Amino acid sequence: MKINKLYIAIVLSAGLTLHSCKDSKFLDVPSKENVEAEDSGTVYTPEQFVNGVYGMFTDWDYAFSFLGITEMISDNADKGSSATDSGGDKLLLDNLTYTSTAGSFQSMWARWYKSIGRATRAIEYTESYGLTDEAYKNRLIGEARFLRALNYFYLVRGWGDVPIQERDYIKREPAAEVYAHIEADLQFAIDNLPIKSAYAAKDLGRATKGAAQGLLSKVYLYQSKWQQAADLAKTVINSGGYGLESDYAKIWRLEGENGPESLFEWQARGSSIAHGIKQYSQVQAPRGGAVALGWGFNIPSQNLLDAFNAEKDDIRRDATIIFRGETLYDGRLIDSGVENPMYNEKAYSSANGGAEHTDKNVRYLRLGEIYLILAEAANELGNSNEALDALNIIRTRVKLPKITTTDQAQLRQLIWKERRLELAFEHDRWFDLVRTKQAKAAMTGNGKTFQDKMLLFPIPENQRIQTPEMPQNPGW
Repeated sequence: MKINKLYIAIVLSAGLTLHSCKDSKFLDVPSKENVEAEDSGTVYTPEQFVNGVYGMFTDWDYAFSFLGITEMISDNADKGSSATDSGGDKLLLDNLTYTSTAGSFQSMWARWYKSIGRATRAIEYTESYGLTDEAYKNRLIGEARFLRALNYFYLVRGWGDVPIQERDYIKREPAAEVYAHIEADLQFAIDNLPIKSAYAAKDLGRATKGAAQGLLSKVYLYQSKWQQAADLAKTVINSGGYGLESDYAKIWRLEGENGPESLFEWQARGSSIAHGIKQYSQVQAPRGGAVALGWGFNIPSQNLLDAFNAEKDDIRRDATIIFRGETLYDGRLIDSGVENPMYNEKAYSSANGGAEHTDKNVRYLRLGEIYLILAEAANELGNSNEALDALNIIRTRVKLPKITTTDQAQLRQLIWKERRLELAFEHDRWFDLVRTKQAKAAMTGNGKTFQDKMLLFPIPENQRIQTPEMPQNPGW
C-alpha cells in the first residue's frame, strides 16, 4: 500500500470547553482538520504531528467497520439494527459468509496502515526538527511508536503476515517479524514515556509507560511468551499507578473515563457534542421506540447472554447489556418499542442523546485485563496459585465465588471464560477465539459455519487489484 500524501491534524491551541475529567486539549481539532503538509506553507511542531496520530482513532471507521470485524463476526454479537438493513457487509460478517470484497476489511486495513504512516512521519519529523530537549523529543517519539505498535498489533492478529510499511509497501513479512517490530516500538516507548501521573492535566490521555508495558504484556500473551507476559503484567500491577474500579459498571460511564483502572483510552473531544469519536455511540444505541437513540447495530447475542446467566454473572451482564424495557442508571427508559431486545451498554453515552459525535472515550486497555493476562500466563507456566490469585481478584469484584481448581487444563478454560465475560464488547473476542483455537467450536456452537480459512482475514480485494503481486491468505 503506497500512501502518496501525508495528511496531518491541525491542533488548536484553544479549543472546545472540556469537562474536568476529560481535559484532553491535545486532541482538539477544527472542523477542517486535514491539510496537505507539503502544500500548507505552515510550519507545524512535532507535537502537532504526534497529535495527528491520536486523531486517527476518532474516524467513522471505528464506529462501523471496526465493530464488524471485531465484534459482529464473533459469538458475542449479532448485526442488530433491523432485519432489512444489512449494514453493507455486516450481515455477511455476522453470518460468516464474507469474502475478500467485504468493505469492512478494506476500511480497517487502510485505516491501520494510514495510522502507521502518520506515526512514522511523526517520528521522522520529530527526529529531524531540531528539538534540544532530548527527553521531550524522545517522549514524542515514544508516543508515536506506541501508537504505531498498536496499529500493527491489529494487523498482525487479523491478517498474520503483513507488510512492515517502513520497509516495503508490498512484501508481506512473517508474523514473527511483525511482532518483533511491535516489541521494539513498545520497548522504546517503555524506556521513554512518563508514568500516567507525571503528565499535566492538559495531556491526559497520552500514551504512558504503563500503557506501553500493558500492551507489550498483551503482545507477549498473543505469542505464548508466557514468562515475559507474566513479568510485565506484574510490573504494571505492582507499579502503584493503577487500581481496579470497585464498581464494574462505572468503568464505562463518564465518571470512569481515564480513571485509576485505565491504561489507555481513545479520547473523545470533550463534554460538548462537537467532534468526538464519530458515531461510535450512535451506531450502537437503541433503535426505534420512543427513545430512538441510534441505529441499533452490534447487539449482544443470545449466546453471550446465556454465558453470563450460566455463570450467574449479573453484575457484568447488567453493565454490558441494555435490555428492552430497562431504566438505565441515568433515569433514561429504554421503552418496549425499541427494535431489538438487547443493546451494547459499554457504548452508551448518557450525554449523547443520539447525536452523531459521541463524547465517550473508548476503553482500549485497562487493569482488569492485565490481571487476566497474568492469570493465563502464570497458569501456562505451572504457577497455579499465582494464576488463581489474579483470576479471583477479578471475580471478587463482581461478587462471584473464587475458583479453586489447580488443574492446568481446567483452569485454562476458566480463565478463557473469564476473559469473555470481563472483556465483552471491548473488541478482542474474535482475536481471542483464534488465538486460543476455540474459534471453530465457539462459532459452530453459535450456529455459524466456520471454515479454517477464517483463522486469517482475507487481504482486501481492492488491495490485491492495486498490488497483484501481494499474495492472498490461504483459501481466499
